[in-house]
Amino acid sequence: MEMIDGLMHGFGVALTPPNLLACLIGVTLGSLVGVLPGIGPNAGMALLIPLTFGMSAEAAIIMLAGIYYGSMYGGSTTAILLNVPGEAGSVMTAIDGFQMAKKGRPGPALAIAAIGSFIAGTFGILGIMLVGPWLAEFALRFGPPEFFALAIAGLIFLCGLSTNSFRIAITMVALGLGISTIGIDPVTGTQRFTLGFTHLAQGIDLVPVIMGLYGIAEVLSMMEEGIQKARITKVRPRDLVPSWLEARMSALPILRGSVIGFIVGLIPGPATVMSSFMSYRVEKKLSRTPERFGQGAIEGVAGPESANNSATAGSMVPMFSLGIAFSPATAMLLAALVIHGVQPGPLFMVSAPQVFWGVIASMYLGNFLLLLLNLPLVHIFVSILKLPQHVLAALVVLFCLVGAYTLNNSLLDVWIMVVMGGAGYLLRKLHIDPAPLVIALVLGPIIEKALRQSLFMANGDWSYLLLRPVSGMVVLAALALFALNLVVGMRRRAKIAQFIRNESQQQPTG
Repeated sequence: MEMIDGLMHGFGVALTPPNLLACLIGVTLGSLVGVLPGIGPNAGMALLIPLTFGMSAEAAIIMLAGIYYGSMYGGSTTAILLNVPGEAGSVMTAIDGFQMAKKGRPGPALAIAAIGSFIAGTFGILGIMLVGPWLAEFALRFGPPEFFALAIAGLIFLCGLSTNSFRIAITMVALGLGISTIGIDPVTGTQRFTLGFTHLAQGIDLVPVIMGLYGIAEVLSMMEEGIQKARITKVRPRDLVPSWLEARMSALPILRGSVIGFIVGLIPGPATVMSSFMSYRVEKKLSRTPERFGQGAIEGVAGPESANNSATAGSMVPMFSLGIAFSPATAMLLAALVIHGVQPGPLFMVSAPQVFWGVIASMYLGNFLLLLLNLPLVHIFVSILKLPQHVLAALVVLFCLVGAYTLNNSLLDVWIMVVMGGAGYLLRKLHIDPAPLVIALVLGPIIEKALRQSLFMANGDWSYLLLRPVSGMVVLAALALFALNLVVGMRRRAKIAQFIRNESQQQPTG
């Protein structure tokens, strides 16, 4: 009954004109961000965080969350029609979706992707409502040592799942934690690592860092590579109706993908990518005709698309309930909440019920709006790819510059964004994922605060972290995971070195 009352309160919040408009803007922009290859929800949210400063907390999070889950819908459109995944979570969708388009069945593929996304998104919202309050109630038993241990374990786990090598990922985390300490010490009030620059006393804000790493770096990459022109397949409304056989074959993959996506979303890592990959593998394994996969199997579209949409909802559970972000997108949602004076965590549903339940209700509405937007307007969304590269790049840079300056009315933020843009471009050229740095930058103040409170409780005794049952087990698990990743990395490097030696010995001497 309490859940139903909360949801009714949420609909009362979400259906107010400003919040309903924020939801519509968010899901529309999310679809556009998903359609444009390479932009992704991270850059889209980073660009628009400064525009939320004049909004209420609930309207801001409703719009940003709409961009997050809306991008999953848009990403499938170009994946199916052009074999160009607009978002990383749509990579698996392109395998069979594009083959269906080549065979003259793009409409059913788009329809099943949209319907599966709608069902999975609804399932994920129900999961938040069921798991979120339970996890928050459980987390009320946590103290500073438990939150410190959980955040550290999450970072190490994330490093193990990163596309980078473990050593590089740990280095990026250390860099992010180091950047988070720049500014004024919250306890002593002294300046830390400001190098004598008074302006750095305000600290390094998350927003210009994200705008640089994702927005400016994307523009630089875009101008270097560009988007190849492709012939856009026209889809008529009557072509969107799938056959009865296609609908029946998609039913179970949609359900399985919804469950897989939500569960994967609860753990650290790139949830949308991992969940779509796992769903595709599961469907191929369960299929009686696995040879159809890669040739236009509708199950290869239904499962992964459902999984990546459900994963977006699952990834919000630890952010809302524990106040810990496990992905760059949820890190930006967490930052937006803090910017608007709302602290997510175990007391979030009690201290800010209008934000929590308003966002939940808006996700119901947003998924319905996305279904209405993405099917009839699919050709319009794809036509955006015809926008000249220099125009798109100029718009992104303009949004970045204005957004970074209006954050604190400081040129320092603009320079930070520019420097991080160059760093982000360099990281892309080196094939290094900046996600660990971003998440560490978000969690840095939380980790520092929890550690200081823990040591204060224990009079400076570090062993106190191991003596408490929950934090002790989590710390030991994190250390074991750290050691395991180091050993695996050393063995991999040893095998590569042995292979190189063998190859060099087999080379004929001149």
